Formats: sequence, structure tokens, C-alpha cells
Amino acid sequence: MMSSQVTVPHKTIVVTPQGREEREELLALETPYTVALNDRDIGSSMVLPVGLEEFGVGFLFGQGFIKRPQEVVEVLVCPDGRISVYADVDETSNHEVIITSGCGGTGKISREMLEGAFEPLQEATITFPEIKDFILSVLQISPLGAQTHCVHGCGLWAEGKLQVFHEDVGRHNAVDKVLGAILLGNAPANGAIYTTGRLTSDMVLKCARIGIPIIMSRTAPSSLGLAIAKRAGATLAAYARPERLNIFHGIERIKV
Repeated sequence: MMSSQVTVPHKTIVVTPQGREEREELLALETPYTVALNDRDIGSSMVLPVGLEEFGVGFLFGQGFIKRPQEVVEVLVCPDGRISVYADVDETSNHEVIITSGCGGTGKISREMLEGAFEPLQEATITFPEIKDFILSVLQISPLGAQTHCVHGCGLWAEGKLQVFHEDVGRHNAVDKVLGAILLGNAPANGAIYTTGRLTSDMVLKCARIGIPIIMSRTAPSSLGLAIAKRAGATLAAYARPERLNIFHGIERIKV
């Protein structure tokens, strides 16, 4: 991905006790998009305008409308700021939504998703050499983070390699894009997901619901995020670095 597609330049004045200096900074684009299911508007969010097909499908998964890949029929991204997802589902059914700790409209999950029983997770393990390659790949694959200091990254590692990577101004959006890639058949679920954002309840819940067994973050989990990981039987690792993990649950999937 070329950063010029998702950034805009802006001149700033850097002020220090020694004086002033003009500097050009790159700003990450934050753009409103409405997600529609079978021509019915479901919700809107501010997103980085790449990976929009994946975002639309992942967003609907988190809202409880789409549950499996075979339900997705077509995804169209319109230039007027609309992502139209067509799926073989009953979009008129009542989905009670819970507002979580997220921002920008993506911190919402259906009550059914939160309270329902978990299906068995896909199974996988990951070694420390793989963890190192995985984390470094996610942090280095795109220059956008270093250029703007305004985006979260998220990647999925499976079958010995980085399968997919997405980034966004919102941590939820970045995860939703990776989950959307799974639902669109662009990545398997039997692996590990790594995010630069914190692992609150909705972040862990969506990953576990789609079947990902290993959930890792550069930062911290919340108490409910950990409780959900335990309910689902998922491995939850935080403060992830190339040579270190703090494993809160499910150590058996981490191989030295």
C-alpha cells in the first residue's frame, strides 16, 4: 500500500526554546463510511480509506449480522462513502447492540455475540521464532505508522507466514478489516492475530467468535477481555515483543 493514498501533507511550526522551524507532516486520512447490508444502512464509522471491502464485512460480523463466509455474496465500495454488502442473511432480525469501549461507532457488539455459547476454536500453535517474525512484519510492513503516528496495525499469522495485514486510524477498524479478510476467504482463521491496540472485550470477542485461537496485543487486555478469552478457550497474550510475551491465558499454544 502506498502511503500517498491515505495521507495528506500539512505544514506545521515546531516551537522550541531555541526558536521556530517549519516542518511538513503527513496526516492519516480519516474518512466517514456508511456500511449497508442488502441496501439497509447499518452503521457508520470513520476509517482509513483502504481495505474497505474487508472493513464492511468485518463490521457486520461484529454487529452479529454475518456469521460465516458462505453468507457473503458481494461487496461494493461506492465513491460517495458507502460500503454495500450483499449477503444471504436475515438483516431485518432484531440485534440488540451493546456499546463498548470503542470509538467512532465500531465499539458495538450484539448481545447475542457476547452472551451466546462459543463454538470450538480453530487449533494452532506458534513458536517464538514465528512470533518474532510476525511482530516485526506487522510493525515494519507499512511506513504509515512512522509517518503519521496515527494508525493501528493488525496482522494474521497462519501456516508459517503473515497472511494478511491491515491498518486504520481505529484499533477496532484494523481488527475488523482482518476479520473481513477471513470472511472473504483471503486468510484462514487457524492462526494468531496481533494488534497494536488494547484487547478490550469486543476486540477479544470478535476474534474468538471467528475462531482465532491465539490473540496477541502490543498493549494490555481488560478484565472482561480476559474473561472472554477464558470462556472461549483462547490464548491471550499482551505486551507482545519479539522476545517476550505476557501470557494471561492459554500458554499451551505458545511453543519455545
